[in-house]
Formats: sequence, C-alpha cells, structure tokens
Amino acid sequence: MKSLEELKAIREKMQNELNSRAEDGAATRVVVGMATCGIAAGARPVLTAFADLIQKKGLTNVVVTQTGCVGLCQYEPIVEIIEPGKDKVTYVKMNAEKAVEVVEQHLVRGQVKSEYTINSEIK
Repeated sequence: MKSLEELKAIREKMQNELNSRAEDGAATRVVVGMATCGIAAGARPVLTAFADLIQKKGLTNVVVTQTGCVGLCQYEPIVEIIEPGKDKVTYVKMNAEKAVEVVEQHLVRGQVKSEYTINSEIK
C-alpha cells in the first residue's frame, strides 16, 4: 500500500464513476476483490486498469466496483464479471496486463478469456 491518500483517491474516483452510470440492473458489473489479501496480491493496479480502460473505451454499460474478501485468497487478485442474464465469470491471479485482454475480449467482444478463469485453475 503506497498511501492512505492514494487509496481514498481511487475509492472516490470509483464512486464518482459508479454514481454517474445508470444502476437499472442492465449494466455489466466488474467487481474487484479489494480486501487486504487482494491488495497485497496486487489488486489496486488491476482495479485502476479496469476503471481506466472502461472509461477510455467509452463502455457506459459497464460499472467497476470493489468488494471485500471473496474467500479464495490463493487466487488473488480476483475479478468477477457479472452480466445481466449470464453466469458470473470469475477471473483469478489477475494483473493489469491481463485486465487489458479481459476488457478487449470479454467486455468489448463478449468472449470469456477462459484461461484466466477459476475453472482453468482448478482442473
């Protein structure tokens, strides 16, 4: 953790983005695990990468949020993508580079990056 101020700034940025988007249940949610285990594993750059990329690509139907412990600490950083009417997809051992691929493939093109999901880890 670099500083409390940095964490507060990220939180405020994410809250502002969340509040500016429609919350009618039709939005895709990107949920990043930001408990101490996730932060220690590198979740902060993952959260920032998703937020920045989604904004840059103008994906107004996607909301980035954060959550506490998901309970799978060995797989952190964890990102869940929840799309209306579809099964939740859980991405594990994420980093900023993988976030770029997930945004492009999953959020833009609708193709799950299965090699980064929890299912690929537990086989």
